[in-house]
Amino acid sequence: MPEGPSLVILRDKACVFEGRRILRVEGNSKLDQDRLRGRVVRAVRTWGKHFLLETANVSLRIHLLMFGSWCIDERKPDKPLRLGLGFAGGRELNFYSCAARLVDEPLDLLYDWSADVMSDAWDPKLARRRLLLHPDTLVCDALLDQSVFSGVGNIIKNEVLFRIRVHPLSRIGALPPARLRELVKQARQYSFDFLEWKKAYVLRKHWLAHTRRTCPRCEIPFHKGHLGTTQRRSFWCEGCQVLYD
Repeated sequence: MPEGPSLVILRDKACVFEGRRILRVEGNSKLDQDRLRGRVVRAVRTWGKHFLLETANVSLRIHLLMFGSWCIDERKPDKPLRLGLGFAGGRELNFYSCAARLVDEPLDLLYDWSADVMSDAWDPKLARRRLLLHPDTLVCDALLDQSVFSGVGNIIKNEVLFRIRVHPLSRIGALPPARLRELVKQARQYSFDFLEWKKAYVLRKHWLAHTRRTCPRCEIPFHKGHLGTTQRRSFWCEGCQVLYD
């Protein structure tokens, strides 16, 4: 599943469509395409894993799910088009294997930008307060809670926990205050590291834990399993990642 930094890359590339009128809408999505046709794109935004294209009276929300993809000014002939938007000059923005819906509510009322780890409005103090309201939550679940860490996905989860040396089965309420602050800080920091590595096409080279077999610190085999209520894959080292319980 594309994580928040990947959506930021999409947003930055799709900003070329701001101020342009949507001339054509097509694809197998069941949303009311007529509501987008003829609209002028006011803003291109993201919130976590949501790509948002805002017009005067309605916005388009795209979630790329597990295997979604997009392209600008080209098409993928081997994949059915989920939603395609055409603009003047033959320019187009196309989405595949995604969930698309129209949003009538104003985006600033619908979205809490302070929860988005990639946003300028990100509020680490608020994130810590929200975490402490659920002291029994496992850290592997907490990092994937989009109401606290919007944009954080499984890769970031595994890498952050390895970076701060915390076992994924640790409980939020058992973390020392310094560890809790580091958890929140690194959720954002690693997201921006992810963004830079992704743009440079070297992201996988920087993975220290995710999908790895051996701990680079302890040189012992990683453990792996589907942990927590989310049951997402975790990779951890029993030698250097401390269990706080």
